[in-house]
Amino acid sequence: MRKFVIYLIMVFFAIYYLLPMYVLINTSFKPLSEVDMSTMWNPPKHWSFEGFKKAFSKIGKNLKNSFYLTIPATLISAFLGSINGYVFSKVRFRGDKIVFMLILFGMFIPYQSILFPLIRFLQSIKLYGSIVGLILVHVIYGIPITTLIFRNYYMEVPGELVEASKIDGAGFFTTYTKILFPLSIPAFVVVIIWQFTNIWNEFLFAVTVTSNPEKQPVTVALVNLAGSQVVEWNVQMAGALITALPTILVYIFLGRYFIRGLLAGSVKG
Repeated sequence: MRKFVIYLIMVFFAIYYLLPMYVLINTSFKPLSEVDMSTMWNPPKHWSFEGFKKAFSKIGKNLKNSFYLTIPATLISAFLGSINGYVFSKVRFRGDKIVFMLILFGMFIPYQSILFPLIRFLQSIKLYGSIVGLILVHVIYGIPITTLIFRNYYMEVPGELVEASKIDGAGFFTTYTKILFPLSIPAFVVVIIWQFTNIWNEFLFAVTVTSNPEKQPVTVALVNLAGSQVVEWNVQMAGALITALPTILVYIFLGRYFIRGLLAGSVKG
């Protein structure tokens, strides 16, 4: 009886949580003539892809920009985080704990507090308004969390493996590529899912660093879908669904590996 009540509560909250998704999908497939607040729960009388076609025609270029931004920023920050994690877990040097804490401090710096100096810096290196500049921002902002995840993961790897590789004459990067990297695939999955989702959904840097609409990510273009006088809700809902689809697919296909990576020790310590 107790399990039944627990499952019933879980099902209730799951349905409650998914209700906005139902309205989103429901409205996306309606023609504009059927979109109304009083009938938003009703399924479409006439299924239409009009909203998707119009939304994609407006945000298609920005969708490509998001891929150009997210994929390299995710991979670079994951690689740098793994190298840092290796250093702070297996290499000892004076002040290593202080340096590690200073890197972690970057996670607690609000985006808003560094916007003006960040923009001035990007302008000085001629990267303001470009996707490359936005990639640089996300790579740097991603280093603290990726370093923490990889450091905690590598702490679970026996130090004897690293010592044995040194005795055999392996250098720093040889030990990393031959010993640690093959063992850290679960951690990479966790970091890639985490970074991909955060970078894809991020809005503040996207709207301030890339001032040119042609180079802005899809999250900014989605906001611009709203009309000045008439709001085409089917187009906006379709655009939101298109924007969310990549992260949804990532979790569908890699979600189980994400859980395995967490349980394997990537966030332990």
